[in-house]
Amino acid sequence: MKTRITELFGIQHPIIQGGMHFVGLAELAAAVSNAGALGIITGLTQKTPELLAKEIARCRTMTDKPFGVNLTFLPTVTSPDYPGYIKAIVEGGVKVVETAGNNPQKWMPLLHEHGIKVIHKCTSVRHALKAEAIGCDAVSVDGFECGGHPGEDDVPNFILLPRAAEELKIPFVASGGMADGRSLVAALALGAEGMNMGTRFMATQEAPIHEHVKQAIVAASELDTRLVMRPLRNTERVLNNAAVERLLAKEKELGDKLRFEDIIEQVAGVYPRIMQNGDMDAGAWSCGMVAGLIRDVPTVKALVDRIMAQAHGLIAQRLGDGELELSHVASALHVSPRTFQRKLQEHGESFTQLVDGVRKEMAERYLEDASLSLTDIAFLLGYSEQSAFARAYKRWTGHAPARTRQAAAG
Repeated sequence: MKTRITELFGIQHPIIQGGMHFVGLAELAAAVSNAGALGIITGLTQKTPELLAKEIARCRTMTDKPFGVNLTFLPTVTSPDYPGYIKAIVEGGVKVVETAGNNPQKWMPLLHEHGIKVIHKCTSVRHALKAEAIGCDAVSVDGFECGGHPGEDDVPNFILLPRAAEELKIPFVASGGMADGRSLVAALALGAEGMNMGTRFMATQEAPIHEHVKQAIVAASELDTRLVMRPLRNTERVLNNAAVERLLAKEKELGDKLRFEDIIEQVAGVYPRIMQNGDMDAGAWSCGMVAGLIRDVPTVKALVDRIMAQAHGLIAQRLGDGELELSHVASALHVSPRTFQRKLQEHGESFTQLVDGVRKEMAERYLEDASLSLTDIAFLLGYSEQSAFARAYKRWTGHAPARTRQAAAG
């Protein structure tokens, strides 16, 4: 599947593994990249730039595919050695940086000078527009459903994504509530050009975290997360546990008099104990509402392959049902057909080219399946006759579909 996100980052699938503290290590990042998506190493999990350089080098031994590094710019009195971390990224040959937290404008010239693409995490349209204005190459739009910090506006993705599509010129991915092929197709329909997953990638075999954490995610429902630190306007969505219950009780007791020092025991320095040791009540840890859609712990490759197969299947079903018309797609994006056409023209593409691209990609996948006849494939792609499919395929590729099938058969 080709989108502006896959083209920008040189990846096969429009899926990104978000940066996660004590989760985004080389093992997971490499596995995600090897599966055709974009893996991300979490920079500040490494305590020094030297350790980050070693983690990047370690990841290079596991994959020859593109991967990125997450850098979160924290509002602290004593900042991490950001110049050192960026030097490690540059010297490590990393070409994608996911930024989060404070405005990354200060570091943009240096990153772009070395050919590094920047995708910034945003929880509102106004923040996304600011990221676009300072030169970010893409943004991750994080809805209220997301694990970690969802911002303070409480806008879910069914509103946030189409609003972002109305305003942004740069590509963006959907983050928060993303778990499967349905999520990807929905995100694309709402104007995103891919999706970012965090919690879903935690529940994979390669995620370098304790089995207790993975099983807690699988066991959780969509009702089992809580929002903490709201009085401090530093809201975080976490999975409920005994420590979180104590934290919430303290927030209720102190109200607007709450200070960070009052809850430091439940939120500071707890990640190693949870992620590495499996001490599930050690403190609060980020988890999205999407836990309610997670029911297994597959390999990363199996997960990504399953997502893409489901997404292609849903798109093919629409094609076969004859529902993929410009007016229907425009309506799903909450824009007029004229606006949709103009947006496509801005990217040098017509609606016909867009549909043809999807059909061509699906046709090539179907032709590899010997159990499907050419008539079956024509029907799945929305053609009423095999001859119409054959003519279209020859227009796309210069040869008949039977030739591609013969080549696939060896």
